[in-house]
Amino acid sequence: MKVLLWLLGILVFFITALTALVWLQYKRLRRMQPQPIYKHPRHKPAPDEWSEEQVTVSWIGHSTLVLNILGKTIITDPVFSEKVGVSLGGPLVIGPKRHTAAALTVEETGAPDLILLSHAHLDHFDLPSLKRLQNRSTDVITAQNTSRLLQKLSFRRVLELGGRERVELDDGLTITAVPVKHWGRRFPWNADYGWTGYLIEYCGVRLFFAGDTAYTPSFKELRRYGPIDIAFLPIGAYSPDSYQGNHCTPEQAWQMFLDSGAQHLVPIHWDTFVLSHEPVDEPLQRLLQIAGADASRILLREHGETFTFTPAVLHENTPC
Repeated sequence: MKVLLWLLGILVFFITALTALVWLQYKRLRRMQPQPIYKHPRHKPAPDEWSEEQVTVSWIGHSTLVLNILGKTIITDPVFSEKVGVSLGGPLVIGPKRHTAAALTVEETGAPDLILLSHAHLDHFDLPSLKRLQNRSTDVITAQNTSRLLQKLSFRRVLELGGRERVELDDGLTITAVPVKHWGRRFPWNADYGWTGYLIEYCGVRLFFAGDTAYTPSFKELRRYGPIDIAFLPIGAYSPDSYQGNHCTPEQAWQMFLDSGAQHLVPIHWDTFVLSHEPVDEPLQRLLQIAGADASRILLREHGETFTFTPAVLHENTPC
């Protein structure tokens, strides 16, 4: 019995020591990063007022967007939590805390028709947010080998896509997986988790959501699907330079936007969580600078902003 107690004491000591080391390393890294003042968005989306005869997109924060495409509601990488990371039970979470509040609450978004999950990283695949969004009328499309994370949640369907796989959902809503340059591990042992971007097509409207990606020339291939109305591309988390193996710079995001042939660009993955060393307002400044005279093509520069357009297909009275 004494031996068992002795071994248990050693085990508790090592677990405590390891936890303390992880915590100290986390705090050290935090001290090297910017420390922005917490803020609330100046803009408030109003999904209840959006027309089902138009396309409306709104940036909620980080990589979370609420899209209404002619009455079809889609939410990308929903993260509404104040903090993301590893839960130690109850409210205790080790991970980054948002410095810009979400522009909407889960309740204000309503039940979406579809949730798109690009990969299983904790700042994109937030289980607390997904638990609050679970609904028997909502479909989920996620990256390969990540659907098991949703086994305990109640959604209508959970589908996995990878490579350039394509699926047609209700009423012709089509989602195509688009390869991106990133990685998918949620924890070190999740070597099989996938990562992907998505091309969204509905009634002649095309939107491209990249999720998270480093620079890749492959977005030129998106042109073969037809004109893209809006590309949603990440512009943050690129400093130090070693991060650029998985995250693009604003200049690279602009180049991928041009490669895709999209008409407009919405920058995402910036000014929400501090994940890297660049100042939180630097990504947009650099993006506007590289865009130059074409900066008017950059939409939703602040959290909560909304952009609405009427698709050309409606002008032509072409049936969906």
